[in-house]
This record gives sequence, structure tokens and C-alpha cells, in this order.
Amino acid sequence: MLTPQAIDRVVIAALAEDAPWGDATSDAFLPDGATATAQLVAREAGVFSGGEVFSRTMLAADESITTAVLLEDGEHFEAGAVLATVSGPARGVLLGERVALNLVQRMSGIATVTARYVDAVADTRARIVDTRKTTPGLRALERHAVRSGGGGNHRFSLSDAVLAKDNHLAVLTASGVSLTDAIIRARARISHTTHLEVEVDRLDQIEPVLAGGVDTIMLDNFSLDELRAGIAIVAGRALVEASGGVNLETVRAIAETGVDIISVGALTHSARALDLGLDLQVEA
Repeated sequence: MLTPQAIDRVVIAALAEDAPWGDATSDAFLPDGATATAQLVAREAGVFSGGEVFSRTMLAADESITTAVLLEDGEHFEAGAVLATVSGPARGVLLGERVALNLVQRMSGIATVTARYVDAVADTRARIVDTRKTTPGLRALERHAVRSGGGGNHRFSLSDAVLAKDNHLAVLTASGVSLTDAIIRARARISHTTHLEVEVDRLDQIEPVLAGGVDTIMLDNFSLDELRAGIAIVAGRALVEASGGVNLETVRAIAETGVDIISVGALTHSARALDLGLDLQVEA
């Protein structure tokens, strides 16, 4: 998912946004030929993600910059740890600094909060996964960060799987089409390799969905008792995903109901950027 091409698309657009006509300050203040070395330093503990993104950002800022990433994505670190080093033309280092920091801080923040959710459901069968509630244009980076934190990915885009949600079901109801028939027709239209999932918000919807033949059934905003009842109805005939009302205070109890998957929008839409800094030493 996180290919060099995907990274470069984000980085080039971000650098163009940040310095559309160059870096006026560095061009005016810094002497020609000035070089700099810098360290990417953690101001707080966390889980690292975005090493290649950091490197490619600096390379895009100036192709003569050398970057050494000292941690693998997914590694834990403490405050004060040096995560990467950078050396090269000072103007280039400063040109890439903010974009590189913004991206790796966001990715490491997502990895860190994901790791907390994963730890919270340890020793249960539940797997923590993300959602499509990502920053437009940054989905590949944010989804990679979730994996760095030990989580899994839901469908990457609308093109990757069939997932009928509440608004789809509302259209079916208004059209007078039964849920079971709609699922059977959908199954006939898609490839045998395409995953089919349906979201429900009531217990009485479960049997009609299962009768249509689904791979996963999403129980949306169910109470803990309703989750347990829903799992009993499904009885292994499909994977069970819990969604809605999930946070660090509730996720353990949700996992202990026996669900297979817990999708958490907060992994990407509410993660705080981790506090990282780029400490420079400039040489004449």
C-alpha cells in the first residue's frame, strides 16, 4: 500500500504547498554552500511510523541530502531517542523540515494510539482495524501507520469490497427490495474473490443478512448484551465486526463479547500528532 509512488505523490504536493516559489527565508538568510546536520528527536515516548516517508521528503527537498533512519516502523521509543539523522545542504534540510515532521509526527501518533488499542484487547480474539475516516490524500500513509501500531486495515477504498451500510439499506427499504434478495443479487454480480459485508443496527436484521450469504456482518452501535446476542445468532456463519462507540475505555469489554473485528475510526480521525523535533547543527 505504501509504495514509493504513493509517498512521492503526497510529499511533492506537500512541498509545493509549503514552498510554492521556494523558501524565501532560507534563500535570503543562508549563505550559498552552507550545510547542516540534524537529528530527528522524540520529545515523548511512542511508536515509530513513517521512516521512508521522512527519508523521501528530505530527498525530494534536495536530492543530495543523506538520511539515516535508526528505527524500523513499529518500534517503540522513549522520550529523547534519536529516530533519524539528516545531513546535506542547509537550505534543503530546512525546506523539507516542516513537511517531513508533519508527516512522521502524524504517522507516529496514529501508530502510538493504535498500539494502545491493540494492547487493550490482548488475549482476546478481536482484531483492531481502521476505517475510511482518514485525511483526504493521506490514506496510504495513515493506513500504514495503523499497521505500524499492530492494527489491521479495513477495505482501502470503495472499490475494494462490498460493504452495505445503513444508507444502502434505507434505499433498499424505500425501493421495496428485501435485504436477503439484495444480498443474493449482489453476490451474483461480484467476483468470487470480492468480500461482502453488511452493516446492521438491530438484532432482527441478522437472520435476513445471513440468509443472503455474507462474509462479515457488522453490528453497529450494539450494546454489550446485544453484541453477545448477535454473536449467538450468527453462530459462526460469518465474521462478526463491532463498530460504533469504541474508545479506549470501552474496547476491552467489546472484545470480551467474542467479536472477531473491532473497527475504530478514532485511530485515524482523532489521533494526536506525536511531539517530534528536528534539531539542527549548521556548519559554515
